[in-house]
Amino acid sequence: MAKTIIVSNRLPVKISQENGKYNYMPSEGGLATGLGSIYKDGDNIWIGWPGLAVSKADHQKEITKKLKTESMKPVFLTNTEIEEFYEGFSNETLWPNFHYFNQYIVFDDDMWRAYQKVNRKFARAIAEVLEPEDTIWVHDYQLLLLPEMLREFAPKASIGFFLHIPFPSYESFRLLPWRRELLEGMLGADFLGFHTYDDMRHFLSSVNRLAGLGNSNGMINVDNRKVMVDALPMGIDYDKYAESAAAKETLEREARYRESIGAQKLILSIDRLDYSKGIPQRLKAFELFLEQNPDYREKVSLLMVVVPSRDQVGKYKELKEEIDLLVGRINGNYSRLNWTPIHYFYRSFPLNALSAFYRMAEVAMVTPMRDGMNLVCKEFIASKLDKKGVLILSEMAGASKELSDAILINPNDMGELVNAIKTALTMPVKKQMANMISMQRSLQRYNIHHWVNLFMERLHHIKHEQKALETQLLDKTITSRLTKSYQAAKKRMIFLDYDGTLVGFDSDPLKTKPDKGLKTILAKLTADKKNRVVVISGRGRDTLEEWLSDFDLEIIAEHGVWIKERGKKFRTLTSLNDNWKGPIMKVLDGYVDRTPGSFVEKKDYSLVWHYRKVETGLGEARTRELTSHLKYITVDRNLKVLEGNKVVEIKNSEIDKGRAATVWLNKHPSDFVMACGDDWTDEDTFKVMPDSAYTIKVGTTSSAAKYRVTDFHDIRKLLKSLL
Repeated sequence: MAKTIIVSNRLPVKISQENGKYNYMPSEGGLATGLGSIYKDGDNIWIGWPGLAVSKADHQKEITKKLKTESMKPVFLTNTEIEEFYEGFSNETLWPNFHYFNQYIVFDDDMWRAYQKVNRKFARAIAEVLEPEDTIWVHDYQLLLLPEMLREFAPKASIGFFLHIPFPSYESFRLLPWRRELLEGMLGADFLGFHTYDDMRHFLSSVNRLAGLGNSNGMINVDNRKVMVDALPMGIDYDKYAESAAAKETLEREARYRESIGAQKLILSIDRLDYSKGIPQRLKAFELFLEQNPDYREKVSLLMVVVPSRDQVGKYKELKEEIDLLVGRINGNYSRLNWTPIHYFYRSFPLNALSAFYRMAEVAMVTPMRDGMNLVCKEFIASKLDKKGVLILSEMAGASKELSDAILINPNDMGELVNAIKTALTMPVKKQMANMISMQRSLQRYNIHHWVNLFMERLHHIKHEQKALETQLLDKTITSRLTKSYQAAKKRMIFLDYDGTLVGFDSDPLKTKPDKGLKTILAKLTADKKNRVVVISGRGRDTLEEWLSDFDLEIIAEHGVWIKERGKKFRTLTSLNDNWKGPIMKVLDGYVDRTPGSFVEKKDYSLVWHYRKVETGLGEARTRELTSHLKYITVDRNLKVLEGNKVVEIKNSEIDKGRAATVWLNKHPSDFVMACGDDWTDEDTFKVMPDSAYTIKVGTTSSAAKYRVTDFHDIRKLLKSLL
């Protein structure tokens, strides 16, 4: 029976060792909560590092046996791997780059090799339990290479990937020497999820500019496989936090804490120790608030919880010292016997204690410099059972895209943050409740379970799409069946693309006239009165008519703009205008000027930018740039931008090969139908063909065609076998 394999750097369990015995405590993180319903179901399993270095084989065996009962499988890492892979490349290279702290990046080849090695170790662990129909869900930045590694030994596997931190802009990501390998690793997945549209957009931009792969509405064609990219903001277990806020232990803690603190209003700040969280900036803003608003002294306190994290690493150690100094300075300057400005805790707290803090606080200040999502703000909202309270939220947190009723600030603007604190403390209760109710409704609907279900639904959807586009190699058995159908038929309809299907490509498009071999094939094929042959091409009508006038065939030119039936002149299917060509031609001329070897082909109702003669690399880069430019300026026009083999074509959007082919299918019912083509424009032809038709794709890219061949030589060979 098919199972789901969840893979993350850490398992959802905390293992500690006391007196030679291992203790196991479940994690309370959002991911562990959300995926609990999946990995504990049936034969499903969660694979990851257990959180500590275990070198002895008997201890590894003991932990493996215990975790198996909890549907987990450990990947054991050595101390060196932990240092170089996790603390090193993951957190000293990727983390600062993805959070735009590029001045902190460590570029180290040894750490990169360790990252590759550990990703490979995870791949081997998955291979031990992977079965053909299984679904694999990989999580986060520590395992960016894993999807491609899995694809190597399981090409048909269903693989999803979700990034829980921001994806940086192209300008930041390009700084990494291993940028291409990281992108290719991620593209091994079938579905890639990000918290926000911005993250998704940055990823697609980097894929376009670094890997040379374009996208259409978040769909990327990778080899012979469609990959989907989408934004799915992660939620929390809303009911869990709401119930915890109402629990007896939480209420008792709140009463004790409130008695200790007194009647001051509380501003809450909860963060892991990290430079991306903006903790020093928050402290300085609170200090400035007290300085500018002396009437709030002794009335407001900041309750700051900083959860320890990697404080032995240089940057984090310096950050901890800076926070300690700031807290000490502010408390030293403003404290009174009955009032402490900042209640500072450098430790973690259990859920009931956090729930008590959430209940007590009038204001939550969540102001990271950059954050993928940030769930603290969502937990605060879910805990506000009385609907009162105000959230100050950084625009740089992914959650800001959902929580528009919060006070949104730029964490780099100290004045704005100071003003936000005062606005929050003076906000009328009615306004607080209206905002809180709106945000609570949103979080209740888009909770962690909704996120999990939506991710799995999108992954299954793209796998279904991939299967629909799978093309089978045209082998001897299928060729034999096709030949028998051809011979038995009384009326045959044959659609043939020209460039790439009947002839190869050339840097000069005018040098691909029909050669002797093709002329012989077309002469014999059209001589058979049972055959109706239609050449369906993107080329201009004059060229096709000149080259094919010796044969009794019919023509669809310029991707369906012009059609020519037997004994008739060329005509258009619909009324078209070409008044758009002037402005677009100016754009194309600009790219020709900057791209030696490129040129523009003018057709009646389309323009084609050719770059077959352009230096390798430059042509692809210009294509990405040109395509983006054209899609932007044609968004409100009735135009379509198509990428073909070394060409970019702009044409009227109501025209395509499929619509033109339908004219023949409706007029001339046939008991044998075949269509052959090689690029994306031919997909429209394949899609309108009857179920009984033989549709053949030239090349290896995914297609709506049923069968595929390697190149135009195979098409010629097939046509010869029919004669």
